[in-house]
Amino acid sequence: MIDLRPVLLVTGLSLSVLALAMGFPAAVDAVHGDPDWRIFLASSGVTLLLGLLLAAANLSGRHKVFSIRQMVLLTVCGWLAASIAGAIPFIFSGLHLSGTDAWFEAVSGVTASASTVLRGLDHIPPGILLWRALLQWLGGAGFLVMAVIVLPDLAIGGMQMFRLESPTGIGDRVLGRGARVAIRLLTIYCALTVLLTLLLWAAGMSRFPALLHAMSTVSCGGFSTDDGSVGVWRKPAVDWVILFGMLASGAPFIIYLQLWQKHWGQVLRNTQLRWYLALFLLSSLAIGSWLLLTHGVKPLPSIRHGAFTAASVLTGTGYATLDWAEWSGLPVAVLFFLSFVGGCAGSTAGGLKIFRLQILFTSARVQLIRLLRPHSVVLPAYERKPVPDQVRESVLGFLFVYCLSFAGLAMLLGMVGLDFMSAITASASALGNLGPGLTQAIGPVHGFAHLPDNAKWLLSAAMLYGRLEMFLLISLIVPDFWKH
Repeated sequence: MIDLRPVLLVTGLSLSVLALAMGFPAAVDAVHGDPDWRIFLASSGVTLLLGLLLAAANLSGRHKVFSIRQMVLLTVCGWLAASIAGAIPFIFSGLHLSGTDAWFEAVSGVTASASTVLRGLDHIPPGILLWRALLQWLGGAGFLVMAVIVLPDLAIGGMQMFRLESPTGIGDRVLGRGARVAIRLLTIYCALTVLLTLLLWAAGMSRFPALLHAMSTVSCGGFSTDDGSVGVWRKPAVDWVILFGMLASGAPFIIYLQLWQKHWGQVLRNTQLRWYLALFLLSSLAIGSWLLLTHGVKPLPSIRHGAFTAASVLTGTGYATLDWAEWSGLPVAVLFFLSFVGGCAGSTAGGLKIFRLQILFTSARVQLIRLLRPHSVVLPAYERKPVPDQVRESVLGFLFVYCLSFAGLAMLLGMVGLDFMSAITASASALGNLGPGLTQAIGPVHGFAHLPDNAKWLLSAAMLYGRLEMFLLISLIVPDFWKH
């Protein structure tokens, strides 16, 4: 029997943190005279009470060392609890959202996706806008910690390549080097948020939208304060600042520690970072050239819009300066591919991650060399180190499950009423935590409000499933997980 006390203790503490975060939108609404401040205050009180009761009832588990099963349960319970608590203000606010829509919006926030059921964002109370951004910001921070501490020791999809030290048990790592590194990365996360806020303010945004867009950018979330996304500002400086923020947030955060410690060589030798930037540049060039040649967009704007769109989809942020749902041909193919790829391991981006494509590429290359030169001895390598068979098997298994999940979700979405293109792009978008799809029905400026409730529940489940790297949820339905 799994000891649930440590899991429930940390889940209770996480709910308490979320309850305290509800105080910020309550204060903002109170200052602006919006009655929703009472909703946030009441939601905060209920969530805090439940969180403290849950933590107090399980204090006896505070000195326990987390096992693999407990860490899996904690991760899943933490995201589910945050989604449920995050939906409460949406349900009782003046927006009068249904339970389905409130759940969808909360899950989209916690998983740092840009899917939204809200329209008329420029007329929505500021507290709700801040709450959406806070959910994404806290969800991005939680995913960053999970990527650094949890996923490497769980060996999900080859993430064991990024262990900080020899595995000595998750509990030891949380109290040791892993926790120290996580704290430093979260410090960088906060500093990057402040920097982007100041840069957006200087670029022409007012203070409140600058803060919200900075929080959504650093988390690769993509919630905006206007239905037209970033394009409504029509300020090139704003586009460039957010473009920089998206690229910085989709890169492995460990490189910022290396830069701080002046380990320039390690940063330059990071092949994942080089692939990430090369893929961004090639995609930007393809989209920018298409805009220049087929739409008559001037050279500098075509470069800006092409780079912005490529970075937005590659990192799963979901911001838009142009409505890509109106495009056809080459850029749609490029964006569809990027929606699967995602950013780097150890970032706040979703998707398959660059390093998995690198391992697949080097494995395929080795197979080709062995085919052409049967007697040669060639081993697949990553960062100049041999890739163990276990890692390659993990990556291949992850890719198979990802593709199978994509196909299954697309078929289910088609069964509940979505057209073919909307179903497949919504499936890719939800699993990669991108948010908008590539068709008019679910594009970056149209939202998901018009979808049937069944589709919203499917997409909500897929956003959580993708954010938790799939295997965390799958493991819960395996009978052996619950055995000693």
